[in-house]
Amino acid sequence: MSQALPATFTAAQAAELAVVTRSGFIESRHLGAGVALSPAQPDAPALTLGDPAAATATPVFARSCLKPVQALAVLRAGVPLRGEEAALAMASHIAQDEHIAVVRRMLASSGLAPEQLQCPAVLPQHGPARARALAAGEKPSPLYFNCSGKHTAFLMACRANGWDEDTYLDPAHPLQQLIAETVAELAGLPGGVSADHIGVDGCGAPVFALPLAGLARAVSAVVAGTDEHTAELTRAALEHPWGIEGHGRPNSVAIERLGILAKFGAEGVMVMARPGGPAVALKCLDGSSRATTLAGLVMLHAAGGAEPQAVAEVWERVAPAITGGNAVVGAVLPGAGLRSLLAPELAGLLGADPDPAGSAGGKTGEQPGAGRR
Repeated sequence: MSQALPATFTAAQAAELAVVTRSGFIESRHLGAGVALSPAQPDAPALTLGDPAAATATPVFARSCLKPVQALAVLRAGVPLRGEEAALAMASHIAQDEHIAVVRRMLASSGLAPEQLQCPAVLPQHGPARARALAAGEKPSPLYFNCSGKHTAFLMACRANGWDEDTYLDPAHPLQQLIAETVAELAGLPGGVSADHIGVDGCGAPVFALPLAGLARAVSAVVAGTDEHTAELTRAALEHPWGIEGHGRPNSVAIERLGILAKFGAEGVMVMARPGGPAVALKCLDGSSRATTLAGLVMLHAAGGAEPQAVAEVWERVAPAITGGNAVVGAVLPGAGLRSLLAPELAGLLGADPDPAGSAGGKTGEQPGAGRR
């Protein structure tokens, strides 16, 4: 008899984050769980979305939401990342020209070569950069992968400490051991990261599964800026928001407009944190990112970390368009669980009907799953 795999929370433990409408019909629903923490009481969630156990105890792979913590470990290893370079170490970039220029500069500063990067080789995600690369006959390169800044920072730490550069992604490598220790410290895991919860991220680096509350606690510790390293990382993100994702992209717009750290991860993970204020971590259970920015913004507002007008302005800029032909025919709207957190002013600004047709059915509609503490 096969052994059950370790797993994240289930649909029965989730709340409805968002609904997607098309031509006046609710076409899709996104379920998930989330938590918001106050820096004054990091061990007592300010609010949860979904079953409290899903938000505070059940592990999720944190994916690229851990990049600020990984970058902190690199700084602790003695790499003097500053400004744009610190931002790129935390980035999931789209390979705009500015991104690649900074990564090249980082590599050159330590005498490293692009060929040493062990993330996948791709063409730029950014449309104009991709078109130029194709026109020039360029081949896919790890430079263009969204994690190339992080991998470059990893190699810089190896070069600075005399660590092996060919095995820098091995979980037993000194750098990865330092990262695991840093994650456990900031996430409040006194026993360390469980060996059962270490996987391989899309870029090839070790990735850790931890409770959403632990992820929120870790990111909150970074933006607290209580030492020179966390202060530098926070300053880098706020001064160079384009570096975290790209000009006009959701994370970068949220950072620029709200003065927060926003960082998405693959498979529907999102963190948002205000320096000196609340931190939010959430996961959309189906792995989609379509609802995560909306959910993060609403949860941050509900926890006192963002003003309603500013939240609405960010969402207006980054909301995915639901189109039919050349017309907009629908929208991504707060689902039943998320609506339970909406203040009337923000609900009005988001165009969120307090009870759209069809949203009340099933467990999620009967028990929205949001709780304040």
